[in-house]
Amino acid sequence: MRKLALFVVLGIAVFAPVASSAPMGLQPCGDAWYRSVEAQLPTGDGQGHGPDVGSAEWKSVVEFRLGVRGEVGIPPRDDEAWCRFVEARLQQRGPSFDCGGVAAGSVEAMICGDGELSAFDRELSGVYAAASRKAVKEHPPRLKAEQRGWIKGRDDCWKSEDRRACVRDAYRLRIAALQASYRLVPEIGPVHYMCDGNPANEVVVTFFHTEPATLIAERGDSVSLMYAAPSASGARYLGRNESFWEHQGEARVTWGYGAQEMRCEKAK
Repeated sequence: MRKLALFVVLGIAVFAPVASSAPMGLQPCGDAWYRSVEAQLPTGDGQGHGPDVGSAEWKSVVEFRLGVRGEVGIPPRDDEAWCRFVEARLQQRGPSFDCGGVAAGSVEAMICGDGELSAFDRELSGVYAAASRKAVKEHPPRLKAEQRGWIKGRDDCWKSEDRRACVRDAYRLRIAALQASYRLVPEIGPVHYMCDGNPANEVVVTFFHTEPATLIAERGDSVSLMYAAPSASGARYLGRNESFWEHQGEARVTWGYGAQEMRCEKAK
């Protein structure tokens, strides 16, 4: 393991936009080329440590930061073709927006200088376009307004103690929310649950194969989007003021701030 220079961690990775590819003339897989890639895609943990530049672990992190880890067709990491592959991806790794006029120190500048965040931005752009096609007849037209609100929330991540994690999580949750809300991914359901032994007290749940996993629950005229949350057992989801936890065939549901927990079973 090595310590990262403070300039690399703060000056480039977080606050300043960087060039979109390694300087011309650098030999792929040479020491200078590795250092150039590291400057563009810092691989440290934000605490001053990271994998040795050029190592197999470092190359794995570079693939992750580019958003290509696991992609079919990536050359072996011990082959010079891998370096050429990375070089080509660096040249096309920008976000969906123009980085030319972004303000230094802004959240947008951080996205422009970060391969993984840029990949998230490109993914969201595609998901949003797909959602827009389904929302063309939406009344009221809420999608654009919600997206403007989301962008404002993303840009407020500059106030966060861990700005990068805040931005990354904002993208992950927004992508998952759009995929679920506009049925852009496979789903399971709807599944009907009877709560507290009352057939009239029903919660209808549809599960979606997003990342993180999501569900949309309906109770009467109320609808809640929930995200998967860590759980020692069973499947647990959290929404704004609702929660759903299914364990050993029984679901425990809370609906509304301060509401009593309901015990629910799948309707037969």
